[in-house]
Amino acid sequence: MRIITGFHAIEEELRALGSPDKGKKGKGLGGVTLVHTKPGPRVKKMIETAGKIGIPCRLADESELNRLVGALPQTARDHRGVALEKANEEQPAKAGFDESVAALAEKDRALVLVLDSITDPHNVGAIIRSADQFAVDLVVVPENRSATDFEVISRTSAGASSWVNIALTNNLVRAVERLKEAGFWIYGADAGGVSAPEIELSPKAAIVMGSEGTGIARLLREKCDRIVSIPTAGKLDSLNVSVAAGVLLYEFRRPRK
Repeated sequence: MRIITGFHAIEEELRALGSPDKGKKGKGLGGVTLVHTKPGPRVKKMIETAGKIGIPCRLADESELNRLVGALPQTARDHRGVALEKANEEQPAKAGFDESVAALAEKDRALVLVLDSITDPHNVGAIIRSADQFAVDLVVVPENRSATDFEVISRTSAGASSWVNIALTNNLVRAVERLKEAGFWIYGADAGGVSAPEIELSPKAAIVMGSEGTGIARLLREKCDRIVSIPTAGKLDSLNVSVAAGVLLYEFRRPRK
């Protein structure tokens, strides 16, 4: 069972479940229930949305909701009187990596984000929110050495994780090799590289973001075609990884002469 809390996260999940193309990502509406206490205006809108797409709603008392969210991480337990229960799902529906890359191989232009050893779910959530805003086609996350606490990620992303295609992989090096075979140029984000505004971009690009502590792993860095950096003028040695990801995604999406 998966429990989603947070107004934004629930609202976006309901929108995604009712979206015509949700079948590409989800498993339908079976086992999905909106559980709520006495609703206020915002929860009433959620109930209305759920009813329109055929999701049942159940009135519960505060103690039942507390029990429902009791196993979630501390950040996600603040239910504010509503939670979305997905009885048939253990974690967010994930795009299959091979299937996603095969589909992107047919495109002339595509943008992929690869996250290497980013262990803070708040950073991952913020990155996914930027990925939604800049129309990233796929976010690749390793199953190990990475934040996969999707209750917190969904909440931090303000529901953007309901819209972004996310693929888990057990081998990032092999995943990047597969992206190369599909026609992608691999850009590693790190200090000492070519300045992002000056780099000549491939129409099919994958950006590798490393952890704030250790950066991109050596074997993964060796697979990068170019290292790209953000020009800065501050006193600190680097940007927060989620901020850096947002800057680079903007740079890769902005029109160029």
